[in-house]
Amino acid sequence: MPKIKLKTHSASKKRFKLTKTGKVKRAHAYKSHLLNGHGKTTKRKRGLRAGAYADVTNAATIKRMIPYK
Repeated sequence: MPKIKLKTHSASKKRFKLTKTGKVKRAHAYKSHLLNGHGKTTKRKRGLRAGAYADVTNAATIKRMIPYK
């Protein structure tokens, strides 16, 4: 019997990447608007630029959504 192909979750493939060790990389939230003036400080915006890893409790779910990455 042929192996069934899985569909990749479209939103997840845009938001997550897998590292060589199998961790799930993600970007920080709150970086899309209100970036100057009364929005966020320079220090806070600089911190949001750095990547982060998804929590281990969510990693298995995310990996299921992006099976071919």
